[in-house]
Amino acid sequence: MSYSLTWDLDVFFNGGSSSEEFEQYLLGLNDDIHKFETIVNGWNVKSEEKDAQLLENVVELFSETSKRIRQAGAFVSCLEAQDTTDRKANDLRARVTTYSAAFQNALTKFDQKLVQLDDEFFHKTVNTGTFKQLTYILNERRERAIEKLSVEEESLINQLAIDGYHGWSRMYDTIVSTITIPFEENGEVKQLSVGQASNKFSDPDPEVRKSIFTAWEKAWEEKSDLLANTLNHLAGFRLNVYKKRGWEDVLKEPLEINRMKKATLDSMWSVIAENKEPLVRFLNRKAELLGLEKLSWKDLDAPLNLTSEPNVMSYQEGAEFILKHFAKFGNQLEDFTKNAFEKSWIEAEDRPNKRPGGFCTGFPVSGESRIFMTYSGTPSNVSTLAHELGHAFHSYALKDTHQLNRGYAMNVAETASTFAEMIVADASVKEAKNEQEKLALLEDKVQRSVALLMNIHARFLFETRFYEERKQGIVSAKRLNDLMLEAQREAYGNALADYHPAFWGSKLHFYITGVPFYNFPYTFGFLFSLGIYAKALEEGHGFEEKYIALLKDTGSMPVEELAKKHLNADLTTREFWEQAVGACLKDVEEFLALTESVTPRA
Repeated sequence: MSYSLTWDLDVFFNGGSSSEEFEQYLLGLNDDIHKFETIVNGWNVKSEEKDAQLLENVVELFSETSKRIRQAGAFVSCLEAQDTTDRKANDLRARVTTYSAAFQNALTKFDQKLVQLDDEFFHKTVNTGTFKQLTYILNERRERAIEKLSVEEESLINQLAIDGYHGWSRMYDTIVSTITIPFEENGEVKQLSVGQASNKFSDPDPEVRKSIFTAWEKAWEEKSDLLANTLNHLAGFRLNVYKKRGWEDVLKEPLEINRMKKATLDSMWSVIAENKEPLVRFLNRKAELLGLEKLSWKDLDAPLNLTSEPNVMSYQEGAEFILKHFAKFGNQLEDFTKNAFEKSWIEAEDRPNKRPGGFCTGFPVSGESRIFMTYSGTPSNVSTLAHELGHAFHSYALKDTHQLNRGYAMNVAETASTFAEMIVADASVKEAKNEQEKLALLEDKVQRSVALLMNIHARFLFETRFYEERKQGIVSAKRLNDLMLEAQREAYGNALADYHPAFWGSKLHFYITGVPFYNFPYTFGFLFSLGIYAKALEEGHGFEEKYIALLKDTGSMPVEELAKKHLNADLTTREFWEQAVGACLKDVEEFLALTESVTPRA
C-alpha cells in the first residue's frame, strides 16, 4: 500500500488545537491532579495496615494521572511541531505546563510521605503483593527524597525555580531569537537565523563555510556578556540548591537521573580518551580529500561529494527499505513498523511552517506513538526515520509493563533508536550501488562517531570544569572561551587547525534546565547500543526476544544491572567499552582503506 506522508492526530482528539474533545480531556486531567493532591495532603502516615491500602490507591492514581499528562503533552507537542503558526497550540502548551508543575509539586509531597513511613513497614510493604513489580521505583523515589530537603523547602525551590532557574533558560531562547547571521548571496546580504546559518556548515563551497563561520563566531561573541550572565546564573541557582542539600559533586544529580555509577562514566570516558588516534587519522584524511592541509571547525560537516549524483529515495522507497531490513532482525519489529506506516503514525511531509528536526512521542493512554520529521529523500533522512521508529518500538516493548516502570533514563533512551538506525545504516553501506556511494555512507557513519566521541566529550569536559570554577564565583565570558578551547583541543586530539571557542554560547544543551549535564547520556546510549548490536549480529534472528526483554527492563533498574542481566557485561570495567569503541573504529579503518585510491581535490 502507499504510505501517507502526514500523520493522523484526530484518532486521539478530533479538531486539532480547537478540539472540544481535548478541552474536556484537560478539564478532567485538572480534576485528577487535584484529587491526587487532596489524597496525598490528607494522608496521615502512621505505618499501619491502612497505610498499605492507601499507598496502593495513591500509586494507582499516580500511574493513571502521569499517563494522562503524557498523552496531553504529546498531543500538544505534535500540534506545535506540525504548524509553528498555530497560536492556540502555544496556549495549550502553557496550560499543560501548569498542570505538570502542579502534579510535580504533589509528587514531592507524595515522596515525603514515603520517607515518613517506618523503614521496616515500607520495605515489607513494597516487597509484597501488587507492589512487588514497583519495588525498585518506589525505593528509588524514597531514597532520592531522603537526600533532599523538607517538603516546604523543596516546594519553595520549585516555585523560585520558575523565575530564578527556568527563567534563565527562557532568557537564553530570547537572546538567541535576536541573533542574526549576515550572509552574502548573489550580491545581496541576507540576515540568516541561527538555524539557517548552521545549515551552511555543510555547504560544499569552502568559501561559503569560511564566510558563515566568521560571521557566526562574531555574532555569538557580540552576545557573549549576556550569554555568560545567563549561564552563570543558571549554574549558580543549581549549585546553591546542591549546596543546601549537602551535595558536593555536581555529577551526583545527573548520574542519579541516569541510574548510573560514577565508575561506569569514568570507564567509558577513559576508553574513549585513549582511542582517539584512528578518529584523528579520519579527520586528517578528510582534510586531504577536501584539499586542505588541516580541517577547521567549519569543515567538520563539509560533504566530500564523492558521488556524481545524489542518492535519493522516495518516502515509499525509504519505508520499504527500512521494513526489508527490520524483517531480517525480527518479526515483531517488522510487524510493528508496518503498522506504524499503515496507520499514519508519521509526519514526514516537506512543507512550510513545520519545526526543524525530528522526534518520537508516546501516547500512553492510546498505546500508540507519533513520529515527526521532514523527509526529503537523503540517506540521512532514511536513517532519521529508522531512528525515530526505534524510539517508537521501545515504547511498544514496554506496553505490558506498569506505567511507573516505563520511565527509562536519558542514557538508555537512545538504545532502541540507535539500534534501529544501525540496522539501516549497515544495510545501506552493504547495498551501495558503487564504491563512491559506499564511501559517502561510511563517512556519514564515522561522522556520527566523531560527534559522539569527540564533540560530546568536549561538552562534558567543558561543563564539568566550568561548574567547578563557578563554585568560586562568576566565570567571565573570556574564561568560558578559554575553557571551551581547552576542552575542544583535548577532545579532538589537536586534530583541527582552529576551533569554536564561543561554542558554550551557541549550544542550547548547556542552558537546558530540565536535565543537568545533557551530554554524556548521548555517548553512553550510542556505545551501549553498539554492544547490543554486536550481540544481535552474533545471535541472528533469534535475538529479538532477548532484545525486547532488555528494553522492558530499561525503566526499572540501574544500567549496570541491565547490562549484567541481558549482556553479561560489567559496565564499570573497560572491557565492554573497548569492544563498543572498537566497533566504531572498524568503520574508520574501512573508510581509510577505501579512500587510499581516491584522488584528493586540487
